[in-house]
Amino acid sequence: MKKRLTQQDLIRFDSSFTSKKEHIVAMNAATSNGLCNAARNVNVARNNPMEYSIDVESGKVCNQKASGRCWMFASLNVMRLDVMKKLNLENMELSQTYPLFYDKLERSNYFLENIIATLDEETDSRVVHHFLTDPIGDGGQWDMFRSIVAKYGVVPKDVMPETENSSATRELNTYLAKKLREFACNLREAYSAGKKNADLRTMKESMMNTVYRMLAITLGKPPVRFTWETRDKDKNFVKVEDITPQDFFKQYVGWDLGKYVTVINAPTADKEYYKTFTVQYLGSVYEGEYPVKYLNLPMDELRALTIKQLKDGKVVWFGSDVGQFSNRKTGYLTLDAYDMQSLLDTEFGMNKAQRLDYCESLMTHAMVITGVDLDGSGKPLRWKVENSWGKDVGRDGYYVMSDEWFGEFAYQILLEKKYLTKKQAKAFEQEPIELKPWDPMGSLAL
Repeated sequence: MKKRLTQQDLIRFDSSFTSKKEHIVAMNAATSNGLCNAARNVNVARNNPMEYSIDVESGKVCNQKASGRCWMFASLNVMRLDVMKKLNLENMELSQTYPLFYDKLERSNYFLENIIATLDEETDSRVVHHFLTDPIGDGGQWDMFRSIVAKYGVVPKDVMPETENSSATRELNTYLAKKLREFACNLREAYSAGKKNADLRTMKESMMNTVYRMLAITLGKPPVRFTWETRDKDKNFVKVEDITPQDFFKQYVGWDLGKYVTVINAPTADKEYYKTFTVQYLGSVYEGEYPVKYLNLPMDELRALTIKQLKDGKVVWFGSDVGQFSNRKTGYLTLDAYDMQSLLDTEFGMNKAQRLDYCESLMTHAMVITGVDLDGSGKPLRWKVENSWGKDVGRDGYYVMSDEWFGEFAYQILLEKKYLTKKQAKAFEQEPIELKPWDPMGSLAL
């Protein structure tokens, strides 16, 4: 075929299209019903029953609403189970607004520090452009959340409830991003004009004061100490009195955050298995206690580790590309959720590594695995997934994920270090290889 499309090319394309009656049927179905509805596979429910041989009890499904806080919701949904157990509670939620406040505050500081660190870069350099493109989005990863919790603790949702701006973050993000880009401009222009480091630091302090004010107005002031009252499963009155968020985390969540590790599956040529990785400029707390660090393992080992933790009665945080072949309404994550190949008469043939390399897939969303169905030999057939989009999505807020989908579109899991094999634990202790800021493993779950 020549470089330029010709009328003869169009005639041939049209002739090829109309030569098959199924193309006309597909056109009528898709134009009338939409692509996904026309391709929906009616056998998915029959092939993926929502029953599991291992099913860990969890709390009620939460709703992140119009915000990109899935990574926070998933993390807090795992942590709250320990609070519920310690206090004999039927259900409870940890505040998602509280870590949002400090994530925005710390991420603003992180952004300004990165701007100061790259003052000698041209404004149109790829790294500066990377900072300016999305200075204050909602998305994140586990290690970012861990650093927030290590510094600020957690509080029950009643203590810092949702606001209009935490449930729908677009307006807050828009105006905070405007201000941060303006601050970046001010710092870079002051540096070009010969201002010294002390002057830039004074400017930054004023900038961060403005950020705090904007966050307090939109999200409310976070508590420094609080008292929380509730009732347990047996209707007994429970009162947690005059406590800091940090102490609440220590006493009622009780996690040793250093004992948790992030494992990824990135089967690309540039990421060797049994090596650790980090991502340049990825974080929220500047010089935080827990920098981003992943151990890259084969997918079968992610499966085995997930099953091991579930068998111990503990749910598993994981990150995946949730939009791939998923039915949001019915709650199925399966490769055959839609028969697009038949509808569009074409194959979609890239493998997992190719999809990562060619920007076709990356981690977009974090959820919680709460169960798995195993066959007679112990191999997983399907997984139970707790989402954070409310109870009206999926089946009462839960998804069923086929094991094939898990293998193709899951990228990251969080687990306690004790579940690693000796070989895996030794590999995790390596110094991480630094990836570029735009590497797909640096994507932020929303």
